[in-house]
Formats: sequence, C-alpha cells, structure tokens
Amino acid sequence: MKPFARTPPPELERALALFAPLRALANPLFVGLDRIPGHRPLLFVGNHTVWGLLDVPFLFAELYERKGVFLRGLGDHLHFRIPGWRDLLWRFGAVEGTREACSALLEANETVLVFPGGGREVAKRRGERYRLIWKERLGFARLAVRHACTIVPFAAIGVEDALDVVLDSSDLLRTPVGRALQRMGWRVDVLPPLVKGIGPTPLPRPERLYFEIRAPIDPRAYGSDPGDDEAVRALRDHVMREVEAGIASLHAARDGDPHRRLLPRLASGLLRVRRSDPR
Repeated sequence: MKPFARTPPPELERALALFAPLRALANPLFVGLDRIPGHRPLLFVGNHTVWGLLDVPFLFAELYERKGVFLRGLGDHLHFRIPGWRDLLWRFGAVEGTREACSALLEANETVLVFPGGGREVAKRRGERYRLIWKERLGFARLAVRHACTIVPFAAIGVEDALDVVLDSSDLLRTPVGRALQRMGWRVDVLPPLVKGIGPTPLPRPERLYFEIRAPIDPRAYGSDPGDDEAVRALRDHVMREVEAGIASLHAARDGDPHRRLLPRLASGLLRVRRSDPR
C-alpha cells in the first residue's frame, strides 16, 4: 500500500490562502463544531451531494483551521484512475476507498471521512435532492465496531440548491450512447448528471453552504463483533438517522437565514470590514 501522504504545513497554508476568496463568497455556516471529540481515531460519516466535490474542500478547511483536524477522505476508485487528479488527492490526504486503507488509517489514529452513498449519491437523479442513497452498505459500521472508533455524523446542504439536474444517468441509459457505455462495462449508474446553475451554464449559483456536526456515536454500544450483522445494521441505521436529522435541521436554518442570498452576505461582509478598519 502506498504510504499515506500528509501535506507539509506551508503548502497547506498556501492552498488555504488561495481558497480563501471562495470561502468568503460562500460564507459557509457551521453548526456543532464543539461536538467533535478530542480523541482519535474518528470516522466522519455524512451525505454526499451532487458532483461530490463542491462542499468537501469547505469542510476540510474549516475543520483544519478551527479544530486542527486533518480529514482523510476515502475516494471512489474512479478518482484514482485519473493521472494528475489522483496525485492531487493523495497530496491532500485522500486515499482510495478500500477497507484495507480505512483500517490502516484508523489504526494510525487518523480522522477518516467516508460517504456511504459513494458515487451513486454523487450521481443524483432528478427528485433525489439531499436524499441518502446508502443501499445496504454496512462497511463503515463494521470498521467502526472492529476498531472501536467513534463515529461523527454530519450533514451538508447548499450545493444541491445551487444546481439543477437536467439530464441524469437514467436518461442516458435510454440513449444509444448510454447503451453503448453499458456494453463497454462503464458504471453508468455513477456518471455525474448534466446540471445547470447560473442560467444554462453548469456554474453553481452562489448559494450559501451549511454544515452540521451531530452528536458522536460510540460503536461499543453495539458490541465488539463486526460480524454481527444485526448490530452493525442497527449502528448504520443510527448514523443514517442522525445525518437525515442534520439535513432537516440545516434546511430549517437555511430557510430562516437572512444571509442565504449573495447580496446580503456581501453587504454583511462589507460591514464587518468597515467595523474592523482602525482608521
């Protein structure tokens, strides 16, 4: 197994500085950061949003700067087949999402980020906005039981308010192109959908992003046998309920947020700058 990379602090600080304008524009709201335990290892488990990449950097940056947490993302195998892109993921701590890699990270007392919905949850269909698509996946719960690793459920919304699905993989399967890809062995179920954001373009509308950290879950309450399917499924369902509750909570916060839209956020930011100006 390739050694796990950890970005040198100066390089990470430069990357965060480059990312700062986008963070200021999105002005993400975080709830529950004080719930993150101080011990390690931790397993962050949450909902994947459409396209899968538009909210993770904000979560990574916030946890690193505010809590000193370096997230180790588990990526879909497809990511690691793309030269250059896989190297960038490695550079910033991500690893291919295998049980072996996750076990090695937990044994090393790392903080691991996992999306049980995987690529299918990224490839949202119309009508699946903020829906969890975890199917019968129990892998993360088995690993948590095996390693007695605290699970930190979290929820994220905003990205799927910024993009509308125009053409999804179900539509593609009804076309000659989709049928040809299927015959070639392509995983058409995880093909990202065609979306529109600003006007007809795929550029996301400038929606605010919202994140909520839920109460940590101790897997020891579900026993110590990762082969106990009933207990592992109960743990998985507990985590799923927490993530769904977080999504509902964030929708309520979003609907009552006076800074949800871009212009109020910019005006609020300008006022803060003026108040902090010593002149």
